[in-house]
Order: sequence, then C-alpha cells, then structure tokens
Amino acid sequence: MAKYFGTDGFRGEANCTLTADHAYSIGRFLGWYYTKQKQAAGEETPARIVIGKDTRRSGYMFEYALVAGLVASGADAYLLHVTTTPSVAYVARTEQFDCGIMISASHNPYHDNGIKLMNGSGEKMDEEIIALVEDYLDGKLTLFGRKWTELPLAVRDKIGCTVDYVAGRNRYVGYLISLGMFSFKGMRIGLDCANGSAWNIAKSVFDALGAQTFVIHAEPNGFNINRDAGSTHMEALQRFVVENHLDVGFAYDGDADRCLCVDETGAVLTGDHILYICGKYMKENGELKNNTVVTTVMSNFGLYKALEEAGLSYAKTAVGDKYVYDYMTRNDCCIGGEQSGHIIFSKHASTGDGILTSLKIMEVMLARKKKLSQLTEGLTVYPQVLVNVPVRDKAAARADEDVQAAVRKAEQALGTSGRILVRESGTEPVIRVMVEAESTETCRAWVDEVVRVIREKGHGV
Repeated sequence: MAKYFGTDGFRGEANCTLTADHAYSIGRFLGWYYTKQKQAAGEETPARIVIGKDTRRSGYMFEYALVAGLVASGADAYLLHVTTTPSVAYVARTEQFDCGIMISASHNPYHDNGIKLMNGSGEKMDEEIIALVEDYLDGKLTLFGRKWTELPLAVRDKIGCTVDYVAGRNRYVGYLISLGMFSFKGMRIGLDCANGSAWNIAKSVFDALGAQTFVIHAEPNGFNINRDAGSTHMEALQRFVVENHLDVGFAYDGDADRCLCVDETGAVLTGDHILYICGKYMKENGELKNNTVVTTVMSNFGLYKALEEAGLSYAKTAVGDKYVYDYMTRNDCCIGGEQSGHIIFSKHASTGDGILTSLKIMEVMLARKKKLSQLTEGLTVYPQVLVNVPVRDKAAARADEDVQAAVRKAEQALGTSGRILVRESGTEPVIRVMVEAESTETCRAWVDEVVRVIREKGHGV
C-alpha cells in the first residue's frame, strides 16, 4: 500500500501531514524524471507539466512549491490557475503534456489539501511512478541503475520556466460547450459550485447553451470551499430548486469531478441514479458498449435490480474512480462511476467530470422530453446508513477479530434482504461502515453495533 498517495492523490491537512516541502520534492522528482525520459527518447526540449488548483488558501503555497521544484529540475510549468480536476486531465491529454498536477482535496474541508498526479493521457498516474515519487520523498530512490540521495539541479539555460496557461482552461470550457446536444433555452437550472473550482466555469457553459442559470456558493474566499455547500451538503440546493421553481439542480464538489442532482421536486439523485438514467438512455440509443454499466461495491442494491429489469449488465469494482476507469479501459466500457457522483463517460473524458455529467443528464431530459423525476422511474433505492469512524490504524481496526465477528453476525442476520460493507477509506483516516436493508431502522441497528465494537476495542480516536 502506498505511504503517501491514496486512491485519489497525496492528501492531508495543509502544513501538517502535507507540507510545502513535500510539494517541492514532488516537483523536483517529476521535473527531473520526465526531462530524463525525453532525453532518453532523443528529445532536447524540457518536460512540459500542467498544473491546476482549487480555491483553498493553501493552494497558492503548494502551487508555488511545485513550480519551484519543477523548474529547478529543468521542466516547464504551465499554470491553469483555479480550475477543475477534469480540465487538467483534458489539457494534459489533448495538448501533449508529459503529466498533469491538480492541487485539491476534493470534497474535504478547506484546511486539507492534496496533490493529484496524472499521466500524459489525463489518467491517474501509473502506480510505478507513484512508487518512485514516494521513494524519493523517503530518500531511498533507486533508478537508472543507481541510488539517488539527491537529484541534480538544472543550470544555466536548462532551468525551466513558468507559463500562464489560462488559455488551456478556456479551451476546456469550449470543449464542454461543444458537447451540448440540445439548446437549453427555456430551462431553469440551478448550480451549486461549492465555492470551489466550478465557480467560474460552470455558469459560463450553461449560459452559452441557452439556459437561464441560477448559481449558489460561487463566492470562494479560500476558507469556504465545501462548507455547507456542494455535493456533500445538498440541503441548500434542494431548497433553492424548490423555492425558485427550477427544472433541475446540479451540485459539484470542491474540484468539480463529482456531480449530484436535484430534481424539480427537490429530491436528491445520487451517482447510482445518474448511472441508471444515462446507462438506460445509452442502451436505447445503441451506445452502451458491451451492454455494461461499471459500478463500485458501494452502489445500492436497488440499482442492480433496476439495471437487470432494464436488460443491462453491470460490473462491480473497489471504491475509487481509478478502479472504475481501469475496469472500463480493460473491458471496453463507456460509462461507470460511484454513488458519490464520480461519473466517467470514457468517450469524452478520462476522469470523472461533474459539469460533463450535468450536460449528459440534460441531454437525456431534453431528448426524452421528461422531467428528471420521471427518468428515475423503475429504480427503487434501498435505505442505506453509512458511518465514518475515525480510527488510529485503519488496517488494524478492520482486521480485528471481534470487528470481523460483528460483521459476520450482521451478514447472517441480513441474509439476502440486505448487506453490510466495512472498508478503509482511501483518502481519510476512517473506517466506513455501511448497511443497506429494507428499513432504515435495521440499517442503523447493525451499523451502530459494528461501530460500537470498533470503539470498544480501542481503535477509535
């Protein structure tokens, strides 16, 4: 298991578990490594690395530290400034960059931050390179037949430069607009930008497609990202849609790679609803490759029943959009995602893209001439209770014999009418305990029992 990089990058509290020194060292390694790779291929041009960030105050610190490391190693750093994670992926894969970096802690609070690495195809960075980055951070890098306690600094004309590259972000916005299949004229659409990356992008896309666009939480101040806003706090958008008689609402997270929806009645639609709506639509249009929707183990029982009734197949992966995307590429699937709202349309993107997901939902609504609430007919979601338990050691808590016995007891009691899932978070020091059953009371009872055992055994913090 990686020491620093989890399923979605190197994440932690700014200047505590993730520091400017970490960022500088990551920049030093990436600038050096990709420049060496180009030299080995007979190219004398410096490595080109594109960087974006969300609206956290600490983003400037990490951006400048990364840039310092990159240019000191001889690479050129291209700055998109405040932008979305999928925009960095898009620019990396369409404009011949060696790799991309996004500075964001996604849906986490402002005091956290993260460094996400992407390859030149806009995909999550290869595990082999992640391992090399971590070895360098730990002072034990061995590569190209020797051990590197320190990396050489570029000198004279080999020192890299920094390029203001807001034009790349603008091209991404143009790309999203080009994907709009229908005019949105006459549609009243609400957007919750979570005071994050989507704040200066999403509205321009919907306005360009003709919508009457209403926006909340688009006033970032460095400290309010995700605070009672966005896809992890849907209540404000629910009220906003109902009070303003909107046709639909879309909520993004801090870096806008997630999207959840609110229908015209104020009901929340999760990633499972989106997979059902879009998967079914793609099948009807002959666009669903291998007739398969890719999900994770966190998807709801009800989704699988609804997909089966609609004649669609499905696959399950571990939690994390990187695992979803990996399965999609290996098995030639075109839609997959997570309940949390990471939805990947592989024809158009190499990562989850919240704004793109919004456009796809709009396409189905307009093509079918139906309200969003009508598109979920046929999908009944089982009650679900999920509790995140902060722990000292995730692996030890999950491996505890008494904890495992409590989980087995719940499995036996639930039988075929429900399920329990206990897993380690890939991004936070927590154990996630989730139960689905025919009633919320049953879910709560079994979640509480497992959480009680975790805490009584001393694993909680």
